[in-house]
Amino acid sequence: MDRVRLEPITWDRLGDLLAERVLDLKPDDGSPWPRIAFDGAPAAHPGDLADRVAEALRVRGRPSLAIDTAGFLRPASLRLEYGHQDVDAYYDGWFDTGALWREVFGPLEPGGDGRVLPDLRDPLTDRSTRSPRVELPPGGLLLLHGPFLLRHWFPFDLTVHVLLSPAALRRRTPEAEQWTLPAFERYESETDPVTAADVLIRADDPRHPAWNG
Repeated sequence: MDRVRLEPITWDRLGDLLAERVLDLKPDDGSPWPRIAFDGAPAAHPGDLADRVAEALRVRGRPSLAIDTAGFLRPASLRLEYGHQDVDAYYDGWFDTGALWREVFGPLEPGGDGRVLPDLRDPLTDRSTRSPRVELPPGGLLLLHGPFLLRHWFPFDLTVHVLLSPAALRRRTPEAEQWTLPAFERYESETDPVTAADVLIRADDPRHPAWNG
């Protein structure tokens, strides 16, 4: 982290600059749909940044679809099989990566139809959302946000990691969710998102982010 130079910026400016950056993004696999990751712990609110970029793209005339991985949790009977606070289960088994591959990334592969399922399961009721598919036109961008995104080999064309220091993560994580903190320590150790991500944003102070440009 000490080797990464970060510059102060505002959230509004970040949304605009990231939107400008992805406007000309061309997927290496020939897909007409660029796929962007907004990776970060829930306390870092990566979804807020994804929404800012989506709005910045909208005013520039480019369609996009922001999807929260919280809508792709596995059923409670599976993710809570070892208890409500099992760190390994949270890290490895809470999110239905198979469904994300099938319902989100599959339709956006070269030759896909662009019809993406925006969510699968309501995280509060644990019931199927039965949401209709959303057709993303060619050139539309997928903005997927959630934790642990850089460890699954998802075919992202640009990755953004919203970083919190261990102290900030602990401070900004609600008491009821403090048990998840070791999972983020493991993620940092095994995946090293600070260096793996294309764009790094530090948000220890939510009023004053900084990024590596």
